[in-house]
Amino acid sequence: MHPTSTAGASIEIEGLVQRFAANTVLDHIDIRLEPGRVLALLGPSGCGKTTLLKALAGLDRPVAGRIAIDGVTVSGDGVFLPPEKRGLGMVFQDYALWPHMTVGGNVSFPLEVRGVDRRERASRVAHALELVGLGGFGSRQPGSLSGGQQQRVALARAIVARPRVLLFDEPLSNLDRDLRETLCAEIGRLLRDLGTTAVYVTHDHEEAFTLADTVAVMRGGRIRQMAAPDALIHEPGTADVAEFLKLGALSRAERTERGWRLDCGVELVGPAAGSAGAPGPGHLLIPPAALRAGTGETLRGLVIAQRYRGGQYATTVRVGAAGQALELALLTDVRMPIQQAVALDVDWSRLRWFPLAA
Repeated sequence: MHPTSTAGASIEIEGLVQRFAANTVLDHIDIRLEPGRVLALLGPSGCGKTTLLKALAGLDRPVAGRIAIDGVTVSGDGVFLPPEKRGLGMVFQDYALWPHMTVGGNVSFPLEVRGVDRRERASRVAHALELVGLGGFGSRQPGSLSGGQQQRVALARAIVARPRVLLFDEPLSNLDRDLRETLCAEIGRLLRDLGTTAVYVTHDHEEAFTLADTVAVMRGGRIRQMAAPDALIHEPGTADVAEFLKLGALSRAERTERGWRLDCGVELVGPAAGSAGAPGPGHLLIPPAALRAGTGETLRGLVIAQRYRGGQYATTVRVGAAGQALELALLTDVRMPIQQAVALDVDWSRLRWFPLAA
């Protein structure tokens, strides 16, 4: 894929609220996205991410707040522009292709609506199909294509009119994992080559972290944390964010003067444990990178599962009292028998403590 670049537009969302009957789906959302950047809206079903995308697209009218694209208000202050007036491209989960049209006809449609002449349409359609790896597919019918190819057609249709903002509503969720990973990487390269601004809705944190410059983790209609992927991984703002992103084992615990007393009955005491904060209840995050199979006496447990992954073994170790045990994940270089006892060394600097609010 080697497209010519397109200048992206900035996006500003201020105090956005959406309600359906008595249900508040979006609760005062604030977002600023610079031109050419990619934002992922990440969260579980029902968190409000698709509703936010629809408000941005002009498919739903919010009850309060303001949306501006490139400094121009498109929603709020008595203004509400319909989707066709916002200069957006959209890629949907179900492809939304017209089965009675050829691939070329589907991709050409946005240009026909804009009154682009036939010769220019043919050139731009051919170029868009080349960009998504479907050169020469213009005369095919959508029904003759695989799911991945149909999603490439949908992507070509979204970019053919050269929009300054692209919106994606879980476009890869209907595809198998290998194809999702391939298309995710290709979409990421295409967006960066195009230079367009993009907002990408997903419930898959691997997709979000692969594609986005910034990720907004949503829950209950609010943005819980918005940051670069690396910041979310290394500095999750809340226990909820850490749990949703599957950053490691999260245990209820009591902060003591010596370290932490976990709910599973294990007490963590170490050289850096005393600097973690004031005593009290909270949650302790133990990421895989904080653990190493070794000879230490800090933690001891039993291997209960292993799975080969990229040259190492993703290993699960159970620690703590029966009935209250905690399952810890780490990477090891060797295969271990199930139920083998193992000692774990702890990198105290990688633990993260979330005290309960007073």
